[in-house]
Order: sequence, then structure tokens, then C-alpha cells
Amino acid sequence: MITAQSLNRLARVRHGFFTRRGGVSEGPFQSLNCGFGSGDNPEHVTANRRTAMRRLGFGDGELLTLYQVHSADVAVVEEAWKPGEAPRADGAVTRVTGLALGVLTADCAPVLLADEEAGVIGAVHAGWKGVLAGVAEAAVEAMRGLGAEAECITAVIGPCIQQASYEVGPELRARFVEAEPLSGDFFIAASRSEHFMFDLPACLARKLSDLGVAVETVPDDTCADESRFFSYRRATRSREKDYGRGLAAIVLSE
Repeated sequence: MITAQSLNRLARVRHGFFTRRGGVSEGPFQSLNCGFGSGDNPEHVTANRRTAMRRLGFGDGELLTLYQVHSADVAVVEEAWKPGEAPRADGAVTRVTGLALGVLTADCAPVLLADEEAGVIGAVHAGWKGVLAGVAEAAVEAMRGLGAEAECITAVIGPCIQQASYEVGPELRARFVEAEPLSGDFFIAASRSEHFMFDLPACLARKLSDLGVAVETVPDDTCADESRFFSYRRATRSREKDYGRGLAAIVLSE
């Protein structure tokens, strides 16, 4: 489990970005696959999620993950939902203690946020679609609706695909530049003609910083590090039929 110094300093907040190690899943899901959306054995996924909560120091507490759809939708969580009733969203915020908010990723960026003074936390799943749609901005706004102040929010961008691994076509760069001309800074020329290498975490960090949020970034590359992380892009290149999902989670204590 990876933690960030900026969140470790917050006494009421527990968090973790989990690697793929230490679970019970097998094959392409080996071993700490926490995503029910994969083709893994659901019993294995359940066991892995329980393991993650124990590592978080949360015992058998409630872990809430979303039905992620690459959107800018953010759920305000007031109570735990039943299995199979997760909201279709890519962010969740709460001021309720004891509820662990989680997001699942396999190259997209997990973002954990907290304003300890206001007692508000959030978790965000941010791929390029969500970043372009404004999921970071929506999450901060939802936290502000619960009493948080942007200048008091700490955000950590967890392990995700890094620029050296993220080749994209010219159409994606064009979409970002059309939405925000300065976003062209996050694309450098790839070895392949008319293609670019996209810096997803840096783009996301600037969006959060522009809102007044303090940002820390974990530099691990999920695509390049097969031993520690699941990766959609790596699985696609290898023509694997499925892949596991890594968990990032945050919880507010009393």
C-alpha cells in the first residue's frame, strides 16, 4: 500500500493506494484485484477488498466504490448503498465518518482529497475523458458544498499511466487544446509521426492547482510496472482478454 506524506499528516484521515500485491486472485488478476467489473471470481474480489480495508486499519468497515463511467459526475454520499446499487459516477465526497470512499483504476488516475478542518473527503477516478469533462472541478465543488474550502483541500494523484507510456493520436491533443489552449503543454512529440505522449497526472494537477488546491503526485507508472500495478493499456498490447483493477481508498475517522 502506498501512502502520501500530505495526507499522512492529517490525523483524522486514513488513505491508501493499493498495489496488485497481497491478494488471493489468480491469472491476469493476480493478486489484489478489487474490481467486481473484471471477470475475476467475485469471492476473490470480496476477499481482496476486505484485505485492503484491514491494511487501511479499517477492519471490516464499509468500502464504497462507484459504477465508473468516465464522466464528471460526483456523488455526495450520506450513507452506504447496497451491493449493486452504486451510483453511476466518477467521484464521491462525504462528511460522514466511517465510510471508506474508493475508486478503481488500471491506468486512469485515482485522486484522494481531504479538508480535515471541515471534515470532508473525496475520491475521484480520472481518465482523459473525465479530466476533459471536468471531474476534478466537479469534485472540489461538491466538497465545497459540504463545507470545505478549496484552499484547505489536500489532493493526491495516485499511481497512473505516466507520460513515457501514454502515446495518443493527434485528435486527442486537438480536443484538449480546443478546450484549453494551454493544455498543449502536456503533449510532447512521440517517436511515431503525428502522435504525442500525454502527461495525464500533470494535466490533472494543474486543474486542481488552478482551483487553489494543494496537490501531491505519486510518480509510479502503472503501465510500465507490471509487478506492482494493473494496466488496461498493457493488457491491450499483450492481447489479454481482461485485467485487474487497483484500489485507492480514503476514510474519515471520528
